[in-house]
Amino acid sequence: MAMNRSMLFSYGSAGLAALCALGSFSVAGQGGPLALAAGVIAAAGAVLAVLFYNFGYIFVPLLTQWTRTVVVTDTGYEIPPSQDVILKKGEGGSYYASMFLGIRIFESASEKNMDQNIAYNEFFERAISNLKFVTKISYLLYVEDVSEKRKVIETRRAESQLRLAREREKTEPDVLKLDRYEREVAKWDSELNKLIKGIKPMGVIAYAMTTATGITKESAIAVARNQCNELKAVLANALNVEIEILSANEMLKTFDWEKMIPSTGQELEESVI
Repeated sequence: MAMNRSMLFSYGSAGLAALCALGSFSVAGQGGPLALAAGVIAAAGAVLAVLFYNFGYIFVPLLTQWTRTVVVTDTGYEIPPSQDVILKKGEGGSYYASMFLGIRIFESASEKNMDQNIAYNEFFERAISNLKFVTKISYLLYVEDVSEKRKVIETRRAESQLRLAREREKTEPDVLKLDRYEREVAKWDSELNKLIKGIKPMGVIAYAMTTATGITKESAIAVARNQCNELKAVLANALNVEIEILSANEMLKTFDWEKMIPSTGQELEESVI
């Protein structure tokens, strides 16, 4: 797909806003409800353009579910209204349903000693050995540009510290949120220390894919969802990472990486921002 659906909706809303803005100017001298309606639609179109551009991964699935829109790609893959699974009809009439998980890593193997890395690998192997279905875990690695990296790290560390401080100030803080924010702060502290020491930063994007089969689309999707939830729990516990089920644009980007990995680090960074 040359352009994702969020961008299409964003450009469409921006075009509607521009058209109505021109219309409101053309009838401004006449006044009345027509000019007011054109101005209101133009403002709404501008707001929708911003929302779809920045938060398309939230609004596009909601919109497609409400309109029950099914997307069919030029390669024959089908994306149902939920926008969190990709379907393909296989030989014999069966269906394949694939789902993707984003993996947020807070700890680096280089920061652990030998015993910790051995124990980490053992936990991971034991957890994976309990899975009864095929799973693909992918890591995209690249050397990041140091020039702007420090500013980004300092900004994100400040944001994480602020979230942590706000959660601690609550009368009944959420233990899970506290743990996540503390790991985020520790991660950014570690990244900043590496830059100070002159170590070139390595970027990593990790994700997992699981595929299920079924005699109908619904059965394939149901099995894929069960596998995805099981895989989410297994990886979160074994790797001590944060897992999220990808949908809409994020899922499509990951699906594109399955076919062709970005050739440069800058290209990869631009694709995830």
